[in-house]
Amino acid sequence: MADGLNKTYHMGNLGSDPELKFSQSGNAVLNLSVGCNSSYLNKSRERVETVEWVRIVIFGRRAEALAKFLKKGDRVFCEGSLRTSSYEDRDGNKRYSTNVVAHNIILGGSNNPRSKPKDPEYRRPSRRDDDDQPPADRSAPSGGGGGGYGYDSDYGGGGDDDSIPF
Repeated sequence: MADGLNKTYHMGNLGSDPELKFSQSGNAVLNLSVGCNSSYLNKSRERVETVEWVRIVIFGRRAEALAKFLKKGDRVFCEGSLRTSSYEDRDGNKRYSTNVVAHNIILGGSNNPRSKPKDPEYRRPSRRDDDDQPPADRSAPSGGGGGGYGYDSDYGGGGDDDSIPF
């Protein structure tokens, strides 16, 4: 019998600051609450905006590292899988909780991309800050034909666009 597929993708903004905890064995656990926005047209042809809140859990060293960078409002893209756990509440009733266990997190920045830094002397580096050569003196990328991306040497192609492997 083949294995099943349990994979989720979510992109949204953090609804609160991440919560970093440590298990009894000392393993880091980071909890995120991500709001994923969507919209649809109702029967009256009016746009209705909705937010689905997703609980995301990250474990280990990655959890500790992300806790230093993430804050409320930051945009994240998460690849993970669903995991349901059970527990007993204070009254002894069995409860269930489904979370996304993150395998990959991509940071997308804050929800306010044009926010100004607090330091008035701050200057965002340009692409040319690290270049010693003026633009006219730069040489073309190395590699054979196929647009100068090295397709000939990497894939043994014939040098025209028909040899690109995709």
